[in-house]
Amino acid sequence: MKFNSLRQGLALCVLGTLVSMCVLKSDSYKVYVGTYTGKDSEGIYAFGFDKQTGKLTSDVKLVAKTENPSFLSLHPAKSLLYAVNETGTFNEKPTGAVSAFRLNEKDGSLDLINQVASRGKAPCHLEVDATGGSVLVANYTSGTVSVLPIEENGGLGTTADVVQHLGSSVNTQRQEGPHAHCINLDGHNRFAVAADLGVDKVFVYPFDAERNRFDVFKASSVSLRPGAGPRHFAFHPNNRFGYVINELNNTVTAFKWDSKRGKLEELHSLSTLPEGFEGGNSTAELFIHPSGQFLYGSNRGHHSIVVYQVDKESGRLSYVENESTQGETPRSFGIDPSGKFLLAANQSSSSIVVFEIDSVTGALNATGTHIDVPTPVSVVFR
Repeated sequence: MKFNSLRQGLALCVLGTLVSMCVLKSDSYKVYVGTYTGKDSEGIYAFGFDKQTGKLTSDVKLVAKTENPSFLSLHPAKSLLYAVNETGTFNEKPTGAVSAFRLNEKDGSLDLINQVASRGKAPCHLEVDATGGSVLVANYTSGTVSVLPIEENGGLGTTADVVQHLGSSVNTQRQEGPHAHCINLDGHNRFAVAADLGVDKVFVYPFDAERNRFDVFKASSVSLRPGAGPRHFAFHPNNRFGYVINELNNTVTAFKWDSKRGKLEELHSLSTLPEGFEGGNSTAELFIHPSGQFLYGSNRGHHSIVVYQVDKESGRLSYVENESTQGETPRSFGIDPSGKFLLAANQSSSSIVVFEIDSVTGALNATGTHIDVPTPVSVVFR
């Protein structure tokens, strides 16, 4: 049964707010880390993190064995966590998978509820919608986005909808076909935005949370510069602006967002790299600070986090700094809900490095805390 009535939706929102308040009032977070599995990693790891000091309050532990859980998303109201399984086959079929887990509130361990096909190869990003009724998934290799309904027990049902992207772009090695890299919902839960690296477009789909479906007939898109390679997207908390990080040309593009019509209008683009850098690089993650004042993106090659200030009136960006992640290949990072700390996940050096965020400038200051986690690629706070 899906959560599709107004009464259930309102109850979930209230419960979600209470859960969030409890998390913020506690002394520490439980931090969950998605990884690429292989020689050293076996799945999802977790540790305790002091929200005041930025120190660990419990050791790093393996909490779920599962293949390539490269991106994680928490349910807005229940003790549930969802993970993509970034693979090319599942149950001998050409698709990846998504796993649903129940969180044990006492020790933070995860219990598998079920695992279902993602309806596309190499799912690399997912998001739970605000009602808690569905999981939206981006499948990289196949260039599809899909919707999986969440059942009453927290498990995932059979795919409710799937959209196939079409096209290609100028980079023949990376853009020979569509490659959906993320899927995000706007602040009103009415539109889903999907960045597709392969076709240099950001698609906008009206989203029906009650029916777990996209309205492809009313979809729109905005094109990026040829060869940009849009990868990850972030909405501003005020739901007036949006930002995409472009993997192939190392830029971030800012947009105006029309939340009534579901339209993006480009404002400008900035480099993610400092002047004078000439080495190889590709970007990866993008997150906006909870305050809406700062935007952060990760560079793989320069091995840094780029920091921008956000003009609250226009949505335009201004460069602040590039801060070394003190490791290699920061595929992703996480910002704690209070906005005090940023945790950079260095995939190649198997470390998570803690930075304190300057509340005035947004600049990052290393705290000296390094956490050993094998091939970390996704960080979420509970």
